[in-house]
Amino acid sequence: MNIQKAIIEGSNILKNQSINTAQLDAEILMTKVIGKDKKYLILNNSKKLNNYKLNLYKRLIKERANRKPIAYLTNKKFFWKYEFFVTEDALIPRPDTEILIEKVLDVTKNKNKISVLDIGVGSGCVLLTILKEKKNFLGTGIDISKKCLNICKINANKLELHNRVKFFKSDVDKFTLGKYDLIVSNPPYVNKSDIKYLERDVANFEPKLALDGGLDGLSEIRKVVRKSSELIKKNGKLILEIGFNQKDKIINLLREKGFYINSISKDLAKNDRCIVSTKI
Repeated sequence: MNIQKAIIEGSNILKNQSINTAQLDAEILMTKVIGKDKKYLILNNSKKLNNYKLNLYKRLIKERANRKPIAYLTNKKFFWKYEFFVTEDALIPRPDTEILIEKVLDVTKNKNKISVLDIGVGSGCVLLTILKEKKNFLGTGIDISKKCLNICKINANKLELHNRVKFFKSDVDKFTLGKYDLIVSNPPYVNKSDIKYLERDVANFEPKLALDGGLDGLSEIRKVVRKSSELIKKNGKLILEIGFNQKDKIINLLREKGFYINSISKDLAKNDRCIVSTKI
């Protein structure tokens, strides 16, 4: 079977499972199998696949038909301007989270060298993007998952940032190292009872540890705010990603811990998604 026919068959299988990005996904998976870019697919669509590659492609299509995210099948995801290595051990970077980067760049535009802490660093996409954009910043990332930290180290090496970042395995409650000018966090904020209602791609494959915010969705955010109030320097900035219906409760948490609310920003769907605050 040649490349073009395999892609058509793969796309049809995905369409039958109501996957909206069927054609694109079928093409991406083919680039994964043959180790070439999309331009190669177009110019060589009549090239025959050997049995090994064809069987591998069919297996990947089957996994995608079962709603396994394309990022986990290819082990990569673009975020901001950079490509990140990802596995099922870390949350997939999302376009909505890029608002954190926008806000960081905005509040630090006149800053030269500052220390940044990312609480719940995951794949490292937020912290490492900040360090790529701000050449003199120094970063620290913490996560309770050792597997996430291994992913972070791969991405730090890939982006040539290993000399400006440190990673620590720690629960947020137990971390006491250093004082920081800027703290960022995209903590778990989905109500435990709501996880089963998320899209199958998310609910069935992404790590529950990165999604589960407890009974009210705020259990981890409370920890982040409490610990940030201890680790942040005076006049330092705390930038949080939040759930669409959590703004008022989180504002109260922040004010109780001595933070001034600078701004609340909406995501691409016009939902409240990011709070910028200052320790006073």
